[in-house]
Amino acid sequence: MEQSWTGKTYGNTWMHRWLIRLLRIVDMRPIYVICAVFIIPVTLVISPGGRYIYRFFRQRMGYGRLHAACSTYVNHCLFSQLVIDKFAMWAGKKFKIELVGYDNYLRLDKEPEGFVQLSSHFGNYEIAGYSLHAVNKPFNALVFWGEKKSVMANRNRMFGNTNIHMIPISEDMSHMFEINRVLSDGETLSIPADRIYGSEKFIRLDFLGAEAHFPYGPFAIATQRCLKVLSVNVVKTSARQYKIIVKPLDYDTSLPRRQQIEQLARSYVADLEANVREYPTQWYNFFDFWHQ
Repeated sequence: MEQSWTGKTYGNTWMHRWLIRLLRIVDMRPIYVICAVFIIPVTLVISPGGRYIYRFFRQRMGYGRLHAACSTYVNHCLFSQLVIDKFAMWAGKKFKIELVGYDNYLRLDKEPEGFVQLSSHFGNYEIAGYSLHAVNKPFNALVFWGEKKSVMANRNRMFGNTNIHMIPISEDMSHMFEINRVLSDGETLSIPADRIYGSEKFIRLDFLGAEAHFPYGPFAIATQRCLKVLSVNVVKTSARQYKIIVKPLDYDTSLPRRQQIEQLARSYVADLEANVREYPTQWYNFFDFWHQ
């Protein structure tokens, strides 16, 4: 799969430090405006990601050309705000969090068995980790480890206050041993379930009216132990507010393993599609997701 966006935060350590210092004394909204007026138009011209997002609005959401072009611009503006919000939290700013279905998480957090939480590159999932605390059991997040050192250092600092730990995805697949350990110990495991990271195993599913590939691994990990599964999406609803949406994903553990995996995957994709249709401008997969 051609993936034009590398997943790394733009800038170097010096730029990141100065942005954090700036955000300690100024509001985020003037920086939102600067990005929207001066940076996003240039990005749309030079980055191939804009082309894929425009195609998403045209083909998957069924928008007309003008509507799709405007939505592509809004999508990039919101993504820039997502990045700024992340630095704002590192600078000490707080956001108002609306919780929907959070009792589903609290219930599983109190049980002795581990469980799996599935996320996606939709909305701002990272904000949830900075805003909420894992109280009864450690929370482990499987993450891409190719980010800038300054970004990873700030993530470690923020997660250190919330009982959240990161498991880096490694090329030698050694992260699978850590995944097995945390689930054996009854801990929580968070996995992004919308991108394939080098694995040849995937599931073909209808998503927004066309076939897309979803990784086999997250669903196989959950069904291997018949674990309970949550889908969590975090969307930006205003300049200083986010909504965290938690939904349990059902599958029949009495079915053959392959059918369990397919059933769980379909449940996840159906929930993701419902959220994307409600908040389409917060879809942040900047590559050819449908292989078209």
